[in-house]
Amino acid sequence: MNIRDFEYLVALAEHKHFRKAAEACFVSQPTLSGQIRKLEDEIGTSLLERSSRRVLFTDAGLQLVDQAQRVLKEVKTFREMAAGQSGEMTGPMHIGFIPTVGPYLLPKIVPRLKEAFPDLELYLHEAQTHQLVRQLEDGKLDCLVLASVPETAPFKEIEVYNEPLSIAIPCDHEWASLSEIEMDQLEGKTVLSLGDGHCLRDQALGYCFAAGAKDDERFKATSLETLRNMVAAGAGITLLPELSLPLDKVKDGVCYVKAVNPTPARSLVLAYRPGSPLRPRYERLAASISEYLNA
Repeated sequence: MNIRDFEYLVALAEHKHFRKAAEACFVSQPTLSGQIRKLEDEIGTSLLERSSRRVLFTDAGLQLVDQAQRVLKEVKTFREMAAGQSGEMTGPMHIGFIPTVGPYLLPKIVPRLKEAFPDLELYLHEAQTHQLVRQLEDGKLDCLVLASVPETAPFKEIEVYNEPLSIAIPCDHEWASLSEIEMDQLEGKTVLSLGDGHCLRDQALGYCFAAGAKDDERFKATSLETLRNMVAAGAGITLLPELSLPLDKVKDGVCYVKAVNPTPARSLVLAYRPGSPLRPRYERLAASISEYLNA
């Protein structure tokens, strides 16, 4: 019995599929299946119902999965404590990003981080907030860079940037010649938004609803780029975060105008587990990101 066996067991419980669990563990399916069977033989207990076409755990199996998850968390903490003794920015670091931040922030900061911390092995993961939060809780990710929302409240947060949102409108819109737009001008307007699961949807719509605008229920974008193209096609207007904006005010059929009174914004933070012995690392990482964004 070893730590790797616990990883196989937990992966199988999460994916409910031998092939997917094996892929997640970077081993072949026969290897994972064989190790699970060896683990059963070693402890003298059946973990799975072998007669089922689906992956079904026995009661004993479910209990051991829970225990294996706790063991892996403790191993993660042990490794972090060992790595934190030196305080150096070395070794692997798994960082999660939300889709409305990662594609726009990473090209700007990754070269700087590699230059500043050449011995740091960056592993970048993109998912929606609820998925990232769960992975951080489970110890699969070291830290997150995302918008601060109630779901991130249990973690320690370091603000790296207060990101304003601008109004994106078609180039032939009546507001296209304006340098700024007061939010109350959105009263009675219909705005395009992202689909459910994106925290930016709730943040942007919160400002729009407060101004008296309403959501276009006929359409929910899967990404900021889809949202941008819908605006270019003349389907409506929306709010887009600053990091996603081009340098030019007008580009590819979309005009970007500053929103004021109030200026809609979201707080981008680096979040990590409370009590993590790698806190100095996260603080240095957050400071580096913040320095670039606020320069």
